[in-house]
Order: sequence, then structure tokens, then C-alpha cells
Amino acid sequence: MIVTGTIINVAAIVTGGIVGRLLTKDLSHKKQTYLKTFLGFFVLYVGITTTWKAINGSFSQAALQVAIMFLALIIGNLIGRGLKLQQGMNKLGKMAQDAFQRADTADARKFSEGLVTCTLLFCVGPMAFIGALQDGLSGNYRLLAVKAVMDGLATLAFVKTLGWGPVFAAIPVLAYQGTVTLAASGLQPYFTNTALLDSINAVGGLLIICISTMIWDVAKPRLADYLPSLAVAPLLTWLLR
Repeated sequence: MIVTGTIINVAAIVTGGIVGRLLTKDLSHKKQTYLKTFLGFFVLYVGITTTWKAINGSFSQAALQVAIMFLALIIGNLIGRGLKLQQGMNKLGKMAQDAFQRADTADARKFSEGLVTCTLLFCVGPMAFIGALQDGLSGNYRLLAVKAVMDGLATLAFVKTLGWGPVFAAIPVLAYQGTVTLAASGLQPYFTNTALLDSINAVGGLLIICISTMIWDVAKPRLADYLPSLAVAPLLTWLLR
């Protein structure tokens, strides 16, 4: 199925919301730490294997792929900074934080604020876009599966204070990630040259590796500024090969 990753993500959000409303006891801090550690290592594994599998061929071909990968990251970052992508992401994240802090009044407002907060939380960020893109181009939904666990746990916690609003954030998640996946799937026939797809996976793998540092709270790389690299990489590959 084309949108497998997004369906898993949506199911996790709904399940997390239902379980959160039924449970009276939260996960202990120790268990949350163990889970974050495991998810971080899994994301690191996904990133390393994605990049490793994308770099192939003879030594000279592999060297060219690596050069293209880093050049794409440099150019993509310049484009992202020019477009102020990370600043935009940060503003949306601040909106989600402010909405959560305001959501302590009437039930109707709680529902609305919960929906807005979790929509921003689940849709803003590199995991949603990169995961949906990979799902559409190659059917690899492992990153979205990790995101599903994280979103499900977040929903489990949010529904205790924000009511059912966070559960309905599954709808915009389905719309956004599903659209990205379907669009990527539609473009897939144009990537008959496997080198083009490999270049996207090589860059995407490096960005996924950076996501693991965010899960562990080790670093906060400005990943949004690097997202244009995913478009620059196949363009450079087409021009240089």
C-alpha cells in the first residue's frame, strides 16, 4: 500500500488517544527515557542503512555520490537559510507551545487548542516530510513508523489535559503526509535512473541520522534549512552523471 507509513501514524495517534483517556497512570520518567533511547538508536540505524545502501558502484562512482551528497547539503542549506525555513518552523512550534499553555479553560476551547497544538506538533518537522517522501518514492516507511510511536505517546499524554482534540489531529496528519507520499509516488516513474533516487536517499539518510540527536536531546540541528537538499541532490546527479 502506498501510504502505509501514514496509515500506521494515524492509527497510532488514535490508539494513543483512546488509551490515554482510559488510563489513569502515566508512563514513568524512567520508562520514557528508555523508550526515547531505543527510538533514537532505531532512527540512527535507519539513517545509516539508508545512506549506506544509497552509495554503491565502483570507488569512483561512490566518491562522486558522496561529493554530490555533501554539495547538495551545502547548496540546500543556503537555499533553506535564504527562505528562512527553520525560522518558519520555529514560529509554528512556538504557536503550538502557546496554544498548549492557553488550553486550560472551557472544554470547547480545549478541543480546539488540542487540535491545533497537536496538528502543528505532528506535521511540523523533518520526520513528517522526509518519512512521507521516502514512503512514496521507495515504499520505505520505517521513519514514519518511529514517528507513529512518538506521536502515539504524545497523544496519550495530551488527551489527559486537552480532551479529544489531539486525537482529531490524525485528520490533518493523514491529509499532509498522505499528500506528500502520493505526490512522491506520482513522481517515482520519473526516477527510472536509480542514481537519482539513490541521491535523495543518501541525503535523506544523513538528515535522519541528525533526527536521532534531536530525539536524545543531544543537539538541535536546523534540519528544516537542509530540506531543499532533497531536491538539489537529484538535480546535481542529473547534471554531473
